[in-house]
This record gives sequence, structure tokens and C-alpha cells, in this order.
Amino acid sequence: MSKSTADDLVVAFRSLERRRHEAIEAADGAAVADLLAELDRHVAAAASLVASAAGAGAVAAALAARPGEDWEETTLDAVREHATQAGSALRRVADAGRRGDRDDE
Repeated sequence: MSKSTADDLVVAFRSLERRRHEAIEAADGAAVADLLAELDRHVAAAASLVASAAGAGAVAAALAARPGEDWEETTLDAVREHATQAGSALRRVADAGRRGDRDDE
């Protein structure tokens, strides 16, 4: 998510809950608790950076509440990295179902 704007990050964080549900559905019973915990850690870290409550929606709201030009680039860079890592965790959740990583095996 290199050099995405604050507005781009708002969209990314707003979509995380929907994407989380889709990824869990795609995982089809695969063991993904560790990956979901990783996702949650990245969202929590982003929330800390933007001084919001925990949760992707709260991060998006905090980003949207402040004009993009008012964000320090170092803060946005860190939030971008957490958004990227959260997206990566979601892709691995969805891929777990394709690999057959089942809880019951």
C-alpha cells in the first residue's frame, strides 16, 4: 500500500470487516485463529497510531475525521504498513481453505 493517501486508507480500513468475513468463509473451516489474531494486532496498532478506539471502522473514522494534509507522513507510512500486513493476513486466511488446513484433520 505504498504512498496511499489517507483517503485510500479510510477505504482500506472500512473494507476490512467485510473482507474478514469473506476470508473466513473462504477458509471453510481451516485453522486460521493465529492469522486472525495477526490481523487484529495490525488493526490495533493502526488504532493506536491514529488515536482511535480498537477496530477497523474506528481507524477509518479517525483517518476520515482529519484532513489528509494534516497527517504526518511517518504516521501514514506506519498506518499503510499495518493496512498492508492486515491485507496479507486476510489473503492467507482465505488461502488456508484452498490448502486444506482443517481444524478437524
